[in-house]
Amino acid sequence: MASKKGEQKSLRLSAVLDLNEASNLRENLMSLRGSGLAIDASGVERVGAQCVQILMAGASAWEADKKPFSFVKVSDAFTKTLQLIGVNIDHLLAKESR
Repeated sequence: MASKKGEQKSLRLSAVLDLNEASNLRENLMSLRGSGLAIDASGVERVGAQCVQILMAGASAWEADKKPFSFVKVSDAFTKTLQLIGVNIDHLLAKESR
């Protein structure tokens, strides 16, 4: 079934995004592909590089699909970890999150 134009779904990330959560995160992202996606990272307490890679691959996939992909809420822990590993998501933050 074709999705409606402008349809946006949301994904709330787990508190701990480690190697054990990486497969679930990938599956969750893949199940939402085809529509815009708003990610809530406000509850993230710890994030590992593997999950960051999955999220950045997701951003690239949504860009290739010409669908919106944004982080609507981010925790301090999420932001600080991304800064520490050198990943800039400023272009993916929803305007109200900047």
